[in-house]
Amino acid sequence: MSQQPLGKALVGVFNRVFQAADATILCGGAAEPYYEPGEPSIIYFRDDFDRSALHEVAHWCVAGSVRRGLPDYGYWYAPDGRNAEEQSAFYSVEVKPQAIEALFCEALDLAFAVRVDNLTVDANCPEIIDFKAAVDRQIMRFRQRGLPDRARRFKAALTLLAVERPG
Repeated sequence: MSQQPLGKALVGVFNRVFQAADATILCGGAAEPYYEPGEPSIIYFRDDFDRSALHEVAHWCVAGSVRRGLPDYGYWYAPDGRNAEEQSAFYSVEVKPQAIEALFCEALDLAFAVRVDNLTVDANCPEIIDFKAAVDRQIMRFRQRGLPDRARRFKAALTLLAVERPG
């Protein structure tokens, strides 16, 4: 399968599936990812990076109605260089979104690796190994029990996109 950037195709697929049904659109080219509630709500992803788009959509897919009414879902974000407590909090809110992102990547035949968003963390430290294992367990739960509705609908649309892509 071709590995050309998908940014515009992802925007088109997302907006076709969710703009009318959920009053939400996906928009690439942002300097930083961000979710803005409104009419419509807008999910911004970084530059035109495919993985950024998939990751931000995954966060939207797990956010409940209250969180979808808050800028950036009401989450805090600490930049690179988090302390151990902040990094642990990051891991706890990232398991489900990253598991969903992995399944989105799978639908498109894109490589997936967990992200820790912290360059000061050693890639082989026990916390990252535990985080990877937690994401893998969540992927298995989603395979057994099914994805949340919005994630299921988007993954189905991505699967169709993958079939349509020239490769």
